[in-house]
Order: sequence, then structure tokens, then C-alpha cells
Amino acid sequence: MPIVPDVPAPGGNQDDDRGAARPGGPPGRDQMPPVRSHRAVPQEPEPMSDSPQQPVPQKKSAGRDLSAAIGVGLGLGAVIIASLFVVKAVFVGVIAVAVVVGLWELTARLQERKAIKAPLVPLAVGGAAMVVAGYVRGPGGAWVAMALTALAVLVWRMTEPPEGYLKDVTAGLFAAFYVPFLATFVALMLTADDGPWRVLVFLLLTVVSDTGAYAVGWRFGKRKLAPRISPGKTREGLFGAIAFAMVAGALSMQFLIDGGTWWQGLLMGLAVAASATLGDLGESMIKRDLGIKDMGTLLPGHGGIMDRLDSLLPTAPVVWLLMVAFVGAG
Repeated sequence: MPIVPDVPAPGGNQDDDRGAARPGGPPGRDQMPPVRSHRAVPQEPEPMSDSPQQPVPQKKSAGRDLSAAIGVGLGLGAVIIASLFVVKAVFVGVIAVAVVVGLWELTARLQERKAIKAPLVPLAVGGAAMVVAGYVRGPGGAWVAMALTALAVLVWRMTEPPEGYLKDVTAGLFAAFYVPFLATFVALMLTADDGPWRVLVFLLLTVVSDTGAYAVGWRFGKRKLAPRISPGKTREGLFGAIAFAMVAGALSMQFLIDGGTWWQGLLMGLAVAASATLGDLGESMIKRDLGIKDMGTLLPGHGGIMDRLDSLLPTAPVVWLLMVAFVGAG
């Protein structure tokens, strides 16, 4: 009968520490210690840690195409400055065009997202007339044009079925006040002898306030200002807006406005920072209710016209009133 040699089991070792029997010797624990091989034994890879990996910190992003935004902003600024200091009537036309486009964006988003049909035709005609009336006839003309626009909205909507009449005309009246009526105060500033400089100060302070809020908030912002309305805005950004606007206001009133003083500019800068921030938050509230990020796509890097008018519209009556109080109607 052939002798079959012992074959170790796969992965096993005959000469283990338990003193297995050797040929010619009795079994037991007093065997010679096993001779261990000096060959390198491949090590098994260490198990992966179950703890989550730490996220790699990401650089803050502006959230928009910054180069496109700067280019469009400079282009718009050039058009505005050129029309402002060449012929006043041309700048009134620029305001009217911005109002009509803003109304179109607002009414389109209301219809798309909420099925609210604010009448665009009477709003556009009445809005442009409101701006022109304010420039030609002053505050009284603006109020009359506002009243006639509201009446036109009520009558125009009567040509359609009564279902939804109340919400449609309510939205129309809101749009008439929010866009063209507030924009009319820019035309009222323009009627003064130094009107172009007043409008320039108004635009400058609003832009500087927005820039200060963005720059300081992006670099240092940690505490949210109104997280339920606009998560990107911070308290540090608000302080930046106030500081930038007050410095710009002091310089502007001292050197650009006849009869103006630096302390008036400080107050105006503070007021502009507050109104611009509230205006921005107000439109953010509207967009959150509508479930959209931008009102339009007309301006690359900015969104729509209404996304640029959000801080300008509520600031216009504030600057007009403070200008009249500080240096007169002109």
C-alpha cells in the first residue's frame, strides 16, 4: 500500500505552535520550537478608516460670471453717463425704457410662476408717461399719471373673465407703484439746475453701497443678516455697505453738489445703505415667493433689468428727499 505524505491544508502550517507530531517522535508539547521562515511575508493592506474624510476647503465663489458682470456694468455706466450729461431728455428716455423692460420682466414672472395676469399694456404706457410727467410737471404730474395708470389697469382687466380679477389688478397696482412711480424720483432729481450731478451722486452711492456689501461680506461675512430671505447677505456685509456709502457720500456732497457739506453726505450715505439693502431684500423676497433666482436674463452676469433696479428704486425717493432738505429743490 503506497504511503501518502501529509499535505498541509491550504493556508495552514504543519509546524505550528501546538506541537504537532513529527515523524519518529511522539506527539506532545515538548517538541522543538518550529523553525520560522525568514522570507518576507506580504502584509495585508490596512483596513480603510470608517471615519469620514475631511472635506477639502473650497474657495469662495461670487456665484456669477464676474467678468461678464463687470463688462456689462461698465457698458451700462457709459451709456448712462453719456446720456445724463449730454441731453437731459435722452436720460429721461433711458429711464422710461428701463421702466418698461422692468415691468415686462415682473409681469412675465408673475404669470409664469403664479398665474397672475397683471395687464402689461396699460402698465407700460402709464409707466413711461409717469416718468415723463414727473420730469415735465414735477411731483404733481407724477401723482396724476400714477392715478390714471391705476384706473387704466382696473378698466383693462375688465375685458377678461372676472375670475382672478382681484389678484390681477392688485398685482398691477403693486407693479405700477414699485417700478415706474419710484423711478419717477430719478426724473424729479434731474429737473434741478444741477440735476445731472444729483443723479450721479444717487447712482454712485447706490453702486458703492452694493459694492461695499459684496466685498466685505464675501471676505469677512460669517453672521447671516436675513437667512430666510437672502442667505448670501451677512451683517458684516451690511457694515461694509454703510462704511463705503458714508465715505462716498461725504466726498460726493462736499465736492460734487453746490452747497453740500461732508456731514450731509455722511447722513445720506447711511440712508442710502439702509434703503439699498432693504430694496435688495425686498426683491429677494419676491423672487423667493416666485421660486426663481433672477427676474430675467437680459444682462449677462447680472440677470435682468429688475435685478439691477432692486436697490435703485427704493433709494431714489430717499436721495431726492434728502437733496431737497439739504440743498433745496434747485
